[in-house]
Order: sequence, then structure tokens, then C-alpha cells
Amino acid sequence: MRPLTARELMTPDVVTVPPETPVMAIAQLLADRGISAVPVLGADGRLRGIVTEADLIRRLAGGHGEMGLLRQLFTDMDQLANRYAAAHGATAAEIMTVELVTVTPETPAGTIAELLEEKKIRRVVVVEEGRLCGVVSRADLLRALVAPPLERGDYSDERLRRAVQAAIKREPWAETFFTLIEVKDGVVELHGFSRSAAVQRGLKVLVSEIPGVKDVVDKTQPMPSYLFAA
Repeated sequence: MRPLTARELMTPDVVTVPPETPVMAIAQLLADRGISAVPVLGADGRLRGIVTEADLIRRLAGGHGEMGLLRQLFTDMDQLANRYAAAHGATAAEIMTVELVTVTPETPAGTIAELLEEKKIRRVVVVEEGRLCGVVSRADLLRALVAPPLERGDYSDERLRRAVQAAIKREPWAETFFTLIEVKDGVVELHGFSRSAAVQRGLKVLVSEIPGVKDVVDKTQPMPSYLFAA
């Protein structure tokens, strides 16, 4: 089954603000709309940055505290200046996050999930030719996960059996020699022996993902010790 892309996952009707929007107006907007971030668009319609709840909290906390001489010597002064502007700025342009994690409309859902996990962020911005298309958040990914599956179509039982065999052969952990497959009316039955409960669980998930499979019935049994030793 073709993986979902950012175009299908994203929220396209995104609330945006111009760079000169006051910080307090942004805070009120987030509260009123029940959202956690707003992209910042320039007069040309191009994406300039994004203001998140974290940016506003940083602004609220301020930049109090002096820095010792030793720390100053080993700290990037440009980074400190940017932090100060973000903590004390009065407009979207001054507090927004500009180092954005962006994806294209065709980026697969799996890649987006990896980015969210790797970067420890809650959303990615979908951009095409510098222009905002939408936003994909963790909530969007979760909605896609629990959404009803798309219609998979009708496939002959023999075609499904061959597809299941091919899928099992592609996975090094799956048992091809000891697993027998029967298909009737789109329902796949797994017979034979399995090395472990983990393999049984993996097989059921693997087979259930094949387009056309209506159900998976696991009738495999624990592998006898004499076969395991072999």
C-alpha cells in the first residue's frame, strides 16, 4: 500500500501572522484558536519563520541572569544576541523561530515521523518553492494512524497467497520453510511452526498490511525442539 505523504496528512488552512504582529496579539490568537503555533509570512507570501508556544514562554521568562567571563569566552555571541532578541522582542519577527524543519508535499509520513522524533519537535512545516502549503503535527500523524483503512480492492486468493509468500521471503526474521499459507475469501491462515511469539506477532502484522487481505488467522504452533536444533 502506498505510504501517505505530507500533502495528505497536513493541515492546509493554517492560521498565519505577518512579521510585525505584536507578541500579545499572537498569544491571544493561540489561546482563542486552541493552536500551539503560527507561521509568519512576509508581504510576498513567503515563509519567514514560526512562533510557537515555546517562543512565547521564552519571551515570558525573559533573559535574566548575568553570564560569567569564562562562559562568555566560549559562547557564540551571535547566538546570545538572538536569544536576547527572542526573549525580549515585541513582535513576531523578533521572537519567531527561523531555523525551521520543513518538508515538501511529497515527503512520506515515515520520514516526517522520524524528523519529529530526531529533532524533538511537535510539527514540521510543508513548503513548496518557498511558500507555505500546510503544517503536519504529531496530532496529524496520530489521526492518520487511527483513520479507517482505504478500500483495498478485490484480489484473487491465489494472488494474495503469492503476495504473502513474497512478503515473508523479504524479511530475514520470518520463517519461510516452516510456514504454510492458505487463503480463502481474502482471509489468510498461517500454518506450520514458529520460532517465537515475536515471530508470530510480526507475521500477523506483515500479512495484514498486504492490500486485499481481509483478516489473518494464526494457526502456527511453537517449533518442536528437534526442528529448532536443526
